Order: sequence, then structure tokens, then C-alpha cells
Amino acid sequence: MFKSFVPPEFLAEIDQGKCRKCRRCIQNCGWDVYSWGGDRVLADDTKCVACQRCYLFCPEEAISIKSNPLAFKEHPAWSDDHRKKIYLQAETGGVLLTSMGASTPYPILWDNILIDACQVTNPSIDPLREPMELRTYLGRKPDSLEFEEDGDGGLKLKTDVAPQVKLDTPFIFAPMSYGALSLNAHKSLAMAAKELGIVMNTGEGGLHQDLYPYRDNIIVQCASGRFGVHSEYLNAGVAVEIKIGQGAKPGIGGHLPGEKVGMEVSKTRMIPQGTDALSPAPHHDIYSIEDLRQLIYALKEATDYKPVSVKIAAVHNVAAIASGIVRAGADMVYLDGARGGTGAAPTIIRDHLGIPIEHAVAAVDDRLRQEGIRHMASIIAAGGIRSSADAAKAIALGADVVSLGTAALIAMGCRVCGKCYTGNCSWGITTQRPELTRRLDPEIFAERLYNLITAWSRELKEILGALGINAVESLRGNRERLRGVGLDSLTLDILGIKPAGR
Repeated sequence: MFKSFVPPEFLAEIDQGKCRKCRRCIQNCGWDVYSWGGDRVLADDTKCVACQRCYLFCPEEAISIKSNPLAFKEHPAWSDDHRKKIYLQAETGGVLLTSMGASTPYPILWDNILIDACQVTNPSIDPLREPMELRTYLGRKPDSLEFEEDGDGGLKLKTDVAPQVKLDTPFIFAPMSYGALSLNAHKSLAMAAKELGIVMNTGEGGLHQDLYPYRDNIIVQCASGRFGVHSEYLNAGVAVEIKIGQGAKPGIGGHLPGEKVGMEVSKTRMIPQGTDALSPAPHHDIYSIEDLRQLIYALKEATDYKPVSVKIAAVHNVAAIASGIVRAGADMVYLDGARGGTGAAPTIIRDHLGIPIEHAVAAVDDRLRQEGIRHMASIIAAGGIRSSADAAKAIALGADVVSLGTAALIAMGCRVCGKCYTGNCSWGITTQRPELTRRLDPEIFAERLYNLITAWSRELKEILGALGINAVESLRGNRERLRGVGLDSLTLDILGIKPAGR
């Protein structure tokens, strides 16, 4: 039998002296790393992805997962990763798939941006003693407001305002489809969104019937494959999103491997069980801004004029594209940066296409302001938001809200192993195997998601207080409160911020 040239990435080591032979590691591993050898547990290192569930659930802490120390001869052009990928493709002849966000070490600009703070002449605000407003409304805003007397000595709004999506805090859960995620993971997101007063996005996989009761906290998505899209589905949320592209794979369609298309996924997506769900790269009814406008208004007609969002990947001409989207009638523009996650994508696409979300948000906000149409649509920023600080910086660059995908999965136990497409997730998050999905209790993990967003919201209030402002809308697009450290002049110019010390 031919032996692969690709060495194991991780080593699963068992301390046989500590091991009580309970075989809990065999039960917990979704990758079949462990097996019973008659008198002891054996480990197959070639299958280990370092999801760490075995380590955490071993009662004797007898297991350790380590990076394989096997070293290649150093070479300035040929990294270990390049050589491993060539070995694998020489053996299989296939396109290498991956999941999660890009692993290439491009600069993360959030880490080179600092937020300004108040001192003597502009006093800060104590968020523990004074109210701080995080409420945000997504949707088209009017050019101006007119009021009239209400007959009781007061005033009432005369201007008609387009339907808005109300958020109690400027965070939403990113589009992650049922199929890519388990039903229990989807339920966790929906339950948390309801408690937080925010929304989750279905992604392109339709909406399971069990989640219809959460319709007031759901955005439904219409992607190129139209999986699960029908009239009842379109009306099962507070808004509809047209997915044109995503940050992890700009310019290509979606892919859900057939191994993850079980009976319930098949029913929800309206496709045959066990078949790969392949979304085409383009929408076959969208080849121009005029075509997009037609779909936007078709969806508005079908949903009694609910807000419509358009999701695009961050690419080099993103500002002009966003301008066209807004003029086509979209109420929201969802920008997904190059570090955005995915359930399945060609590795070469994920790691080498698109631009970072920092550049995209700044460019789009600036372009819409220059054209006088910034009020006509909200901007949603996504793709590598790791903390409340990243969120605050994204809002200051021009976003209305930020969208959390990978961060939400990590809150549910994800180890970012990048193997979501296999359907073997030991944590029950990105799998459809019943013995694995039942490990994820929706109520427990909804609480974890609730805690995460609550903590980030409290931190955001602390940041606002330090800036001397009491509402998140005063931070939106307020780039004067940002400073760059270690950034070149061209990058500072694109971001529209000053260097530290200026």
C-alpha cells in the first residue's frame, strides 16, 4: 500500500500510565482518531485535526495534542505548507478544500488602529452612571424629517419612513446555512438573537420549520442556488438578503458536500438527499445593476416591502459596486472581507482573493458620502471581527453594524480546525451526524452566545464613554477618533485616518 508523503499535522499522544481505558476518547472523537487495540487505546495521527475534544473530556488528562515537530529543510520560497499541498495534490489530483477564514498572514489592520480618548477639555462619560445608546436601525433613511401637531399640544412624525430592522446592539449573527451548520447550532443562534434583540441570518440553506417561531429575529437569504427559497420562507424574516458573494470565496458559488445533505437538510433545501448542493457563481438572472434592481423589487413585492440587503465580497472596486447596489434600491449593503469564514471553499480561493474588510468599509462609506447617498442604505461589516475593539473600529470607519460568524462558532466551542466541509465536527456545530449534533444543547450554547454579545456590548459602552459620546450612532463614520500606528501614508489615506501623534 502506498504511503502518503504528507506527514500528520498533529500528534495525539496518550499517557498509557494515566489512561484508565474508559474509551471516552473513542466516543468523543468525530474523526475516528482513536480505536481500541485489545488492551489499550490506539491513536491514528493522520486523522487528527486538533479539535481538542478528546483532551477536554479525558477524565485523567491522559491525552495531549501536539504539533508534529517533523521539520522540512528551510527554504525562503518553499514553505512547509506549500510542500504539503503539492504532495497532497500529486496524490489526489483534486482541488484542495478548506473551511473557516484565510490562514495567510496578511496584515490585520485592526491591530494597527487605535481609538482616541477624551481627557481634560472634552470630558469622558461614565457608562455605569449614565445611559449609553447602542440601539441601531438598519434600512433606508429619509432625506429629511417633517413633523406636524398631534392635536394634544405635541408633535408627530409626518414623513413616511421605510421599514427598518431594529437592533438593540450593533451586532448580528452572520449568514451560516443549515446544512453547513447543524440544526442545533442554528437554534442556538436564533434563540440568542431573540434574547439579545438582534438578528441571525439563515445563510443560503433555507429555514428549518423549527425556527419559524423566531421570524422576528431572522434575516432570510436568497442566493444563486435558490435553495429553500419559496414564498413562505421569504416572509419568515424581518428582511431578505440577496447573496452575490462572500469574503472567503469571491467570484465563485457555494458548496455543501452531499455527505451533509441528510433527510432534514434535503427537505429544507428542496434538493435530493445525499447530493452536493452547488450554487452557481453568478445569479443567472443578474448580469447588470438593472437586473439586480429587478430582483430587489421583486423580493420587496413578495414580502410587503420588507428591507432588502445585498451581500458582496470585498473586492478592489467595492465602492463603485456598493454605489450601484444602493442606487438599485437595496436598503443594506453587507460587505464581507477577505478574512471571512466559510463552510467549504477551495483553499487557493480563500487565501488569495478579495481585500480586507478595513479597506472595504472605509472606501464604501467614503464613496456613498461623496455621492450624497449614505443615508439611503446601512452598511454591515463582516470578515474577521474578533473583539468589541474590532467592532468599534469598524463602526468608526463607517459601518452601521458588524456581523459575527467565526466568533459566534468559537463561543459554541469551535476550535477553528478548518475541516467544516467534512461533516465530522466533534463539537456538533458543522456536522449533520446525529451522534455528534446531539452534543450541542441549544439552550446552553444560546446562553454562551448571549453572554458573548452582552460582554462586547458592555465593552462598546466603555469605549463610547472614553470617547465622550453616549450613542453608537455618534461613532459611526467618525474617523477623526481613530489613529494609525505603523501604517504607511497610502493606507492611512485609504482608511481616511490620521497617524498617531497628529
